[in-house]
Amino acid sequence: MAADSAHASQHSPDGEETRRDFLYLVAGAMGAVGTGAFAWPLINSMNPSADVLALSSTEVDLTPIEVGQSVTVVWRDKPVFIRHRTEDEIAAANDVAINELPDPQTDADRVVKPEWLIVGGNCTHLGCVPLGQKTGDEKGEYDGWFCPCHGSHYDTSGRIRKGPAPLNLPVPPVEFLDDTTIKIG
Repeated sequence: MAADSAHASQHSPDGEETRRDFLYLVAGAMGAVGTGAFAWPLINSMNPSADVLALSSTEVDLTPIEVGQSVTVVWRDKPVFIRHRTEDEIAAANDVAINELPDPQTDADRVVKPEWLIVGGNCTHLGCVPLGQKTGDEKGEYDGWFCPCHGSHYDTSGRIRKGPAPLNLPVPPVEFLDDTTIKIG
């Protein structure tokens, strides 16, 4: 009879959960919480550190850049060309037949504001830094940039026009924080 009462306490006759089922659920839940508490620091350690996150974006004050002037800033350890374009440069960029370009893109697709061109400063052929940023630099046949290593010519919108480079100078993610400040990245 004692065996019958022990057996009766383990299983409910109407199929309800017993105390043992509850203990299994609690133990399983505690195991899951313990596993999560152990795994979270490991997973969180794979996130980028604060110094890496700081390099992921760059803010630039455009106020000192005169019309017709170009500057180079660094973003993610690579040069970025910022050019305050003249009306003639904007007009030249817009007066191009898109079907003549090796990597067809309109000027409007490459700029947020027409007077500001912001492009990556590495030639898309082998990664050289093209000339055209400094006063007196060779700017190539299209008055943009010229890569003397292999002869790639870029126009005033940073589009490849002649030479072995297969693609236009890349346009990084740019956001105007106000009229004179941009955030790259």
